[in-house]
Amino acid sequence: MASPFWWHQLNALASPRFAFYEMTMTENVLFSPSADRLDIAVLVLPHCSILEVASLLDPLRAANRHLGREAFRFRIVTPDGRPAPLTCGIELPSSGPLPQAQGAALLMVVAGYRLAEVTTRPLIRDLRRMAPRFGAIGGVDAAPWVLARAGLLDGHRATVHWEDLEDLAHAHPQITVSPARFVVDRTRLTAAGAAPAYDLMLHLIRARHGAGVARQVAQSFLHPPRPGDAPQLGATALPPRPEPGQDPRVARVLARMEATLDAPDSMANLAAEVGLSARRLESLFRAELGTTPGAHALGLRLAAARRMLTDTPHSMAEIALRCGFSSPATLSRAFRRAFACAPASLRRPRA
Repeated sequence: MASPFWWHQLNALASPRFAFYEMTMTENVLFSPSADRLDIAVLVLPHCSILEVASLLDPLRAANRHLGREAFRFRIVTPDGRPAPLTCGIELPSSGPLPQAQGAALLMVVAGYRLAEVTTRPLIRDLRRMAPRFGAIGGVDAAPWVLARAGLLDGHRATVHWEDLEDLAHAHPQITVSPARFVVDRTRLTAAGAAPAYDLMLHLIRARHGAGVARQVAQSFLHPPRPGDAPQLGATALPPRPEPGQDPRVARVLARMEATLDAPDSMANLAAEVGLSARRLESLFRAELGTTPGAHALGLRLAAARRMLTDTPHSMAEIALRCGFSSPATLSRAFRRAFACAPASLRRPRA
């Protein structure tokens, strides 16, 4: 079985379903120089992050400010027109249900958690029916799953959050899945999360109004843009960058742990890889992270298992295998010790 944590083998994946492109944009009229106002509707699904919504809207708001006019007009819609509950605990007001998006040139869908609950049949039906009315449709974070289920990404390149890359590719082989931060393929736009959505909006601003305006917007947020073809953090094969004051050897071991959740290395092998003894590596971990390498690695694997339990339909046996446990029973014992509950208790009833 292919591992979901395959980014450490990126160069070995030559399947057309896993394609990494230096150029993540093909021709799209919305990304042409224009002084015309661009109307954008943002469909916010319940249980997504406010940061993802802000990453779409605030760069456009800042561009309007720097241009001194309304170059971008945007509105929020929700599936039923009611305020959308977000992961931070607040509700985001809506201009109305999805049909209120009609008239916009671009529809961006934002989704996060509990997809089985929020991706309803009426929503899929409405997306399919309304798709031809927009010049382009995009999805942020988990929203490419929603677009894929509606058949709106068939025959296109697309990306999704790195935790879901392999699952999306296996579930929808008619989509060419890329580990890029964002992808623009004709009339389809996909961004892997909040920061890539910000990068995508800066890309749109630059294409329509020039590099100078995009630079001003980036300076407003003190956050320079990254290109769409840059790998996502979890998918990068580049050497890890240590945090300020962090021993680079610890950074390398942390990156190795994150890249091998399904087949964890022994502490002796990890230490030898960075030229340390196991005892010295443990000493560095205790000094910098307040824990041991073994405990940290186990925490990463259990966190991945918890995410799969809540966000995927994978069986316990598959989750155990993907997270480096020898059996579901082994995973269950470790899970109970860490979280004081059985793994099955995290399963949500699925629509």
